[in-house]
Amino acid sequence: KNVAVDKNVAVDKNVAIGIPLYWLLLDNKSGNSNVVDRCQLLDALLKVIGKERIRVLVADREFIGHKWVKYLKDNQIPFGIRLPKTHLITLRNGDCYRIEQVVKSGQTRYFHDCLIEGIVCHCMIKGLEKGDFLFLIGTLPAKQLGELYRKRWCIEVLFQSFKQRGFDLESTHLKSSEKLSKLLVFVSLAVAICVKMGEYAHGKVEKIRVKKHGYKQHSFFRKGLDLLRIGLKRLTLDFIDFFSECIQTFIRWIQIQFTYHQSFINFLG
Repeated sequence: KNVAVDKNVAVDKNVAIGIPLYWLLLDNKSGNSNVVDRCQLLDALLKVIGKERIRVLVADREFIGHKWVKYLKDNQIPFGIRLPKTHLITLRNGDCYRIEQVVKSGQTRYFHDCLIEGIVCHCMIKGLEKGDFLFLIGTLPAKQLGELYRKRWCIEVLFQSFKQRGFDLESTHLKSSEKLSKLLVFVSLAVAICVKMGEYAHGKVEKIRVKKHGYKQHSFFRKGLDLLRIGLKRLTLDFIDFFSECIQTFIRWIQIQFTYHQSFINFLG
């Protein structure tokens, strides 16, 4: 599946979660998208939000290839992508290396204006345990790539919320791509509502306890989901008032987005 994600609902490093903006369900059996799929998804997304609102595109090792990286550079979309360790790096002096020749385990090095995948970009390479490497390329300064790539974890948190730790989406018996896409709309909205409810409860009702390791006992999503489950079973007046206020806040936010995008489209057109 291809998913474009907005990470705007995170309040601190412990609870970062992505919210889907646009997705493309694939009919192929490989489980991976090709460059045409990815470009189509981004083209559709850019028509709505514009590239100036994208701070950085982050992607894992499945999303690679010369045409894909060239598409991002040609469209001036800032990116940070992890590559497999098998890729070669050509430095500015023309010397070409395997990454294990330039970085040892536990070491981190940064390179600017090197040639990778036939594209000139910046690079960060970190030697990990057991002979693996964190090999990042992008258009942003090399020393920023590691910190920005960490933000990709928000989509893993999202998938956890979609699946066993949340709405158990993989248990659906739907086979139609059209129906699955519609189901994702409602699940995505439900995730957003749970996150906002958890955030509201943390700020206005009761703080989520912080454990000894420095992380919160529950994420905003889990807090909001638990509140919904308990509240819908009991349906007290306090819960109805609380839930109504959260939904009204969420609806106002949606209205603001519609107004913004309509004004933006009118401005462009």
